[in-house]
Amino acid sequence: MNSLALIVLLTGMSGFLSALAASLFLALGEQRRAALLPHLVSLATGALLGAAFLGLLPHALEGMGPEGSHRVGMGLLLGILTFFLLEKFVLWRHCHDDPCEMHSPSHAARDAASARMILAGDSFHNVLDGVLVAAAFMTDPKLGMVTAMAVAAHEVPQEVGDVAILLHGGYSRRRALALNLLTSLTSIVGGVIAYFALATALHLLPYALAFAAASFIYIAVADLIPGLHRRVDIRAGLEQVLFIGIGVAVVYFTHQQMH
Repeated sequence: MNSLALIVLLTGMSGFLSALAASLFLALGEQRRAALLPHLVSLATGALLGAAFLGLLPHALEGMGPEGSHRVGMGLLLGILTFFLLEKFVLWRHCHDDPCEMHSPSHAARDAASARMILAGDSFHNVLDGVLVAAAFMTDPKLGMVTAMAVAAHEVPQEVGDVAILLHGGYSRRRALALNLLTSLTSIVGGVIAYFALATALHLLPYALAFAAASFIYIAVADLIPGLHRRVDIRAGLEQVLFIGIGVAVVYFTHQQMH
């Protein structure tokens, strides 16, 4: 199987599995969902941080050599600032009339227009995920596997929230799940675009990896961890540390086994 076919397979599997997991999660009772979701968020946080610091950044530094470490650092910094600005833009578009929380269904799902915006935003996000997976795979197929796994892990809590927003926006359960699957599979588009773009510019791969690491770090630190901090009791904190550790460990041992 050639590289392009593997990238399509990886990005497609990542999108399909995250959408499937989200649909199965929604089939659970409300109490069970409420109990499991914080653990999924903690697990995703660990997987994202593990993939960024144990996989993507080391490979980016290897690709640049010792003299290129500052350029990798600059790429990482620019990536984080880019995602900050992108999220600011989405927040501004979403909340320009009234103050609101971006990830709160009670505000985000007031009407069908909000639901359509969620679909557009999620499609763009998944296209970007496909680019990140392809960049990692073209550097090292094993790194591509780890990156796809981290993408799938963080997509599950997000896809659950997106489906909830679609349901609140007036979509039927079947249509919401079908549209959620379609937007998840747009990662294939990003993977194919990145394959052809990076194949002719291999020198950009380390920067693409630094950008991918920036995406994972930003999502974990800016989007997921603040939600974890809402629970301040000791038991919740210990559970969060445990599941973050499991997420990191899964990425670490997967990466080691593939090597």
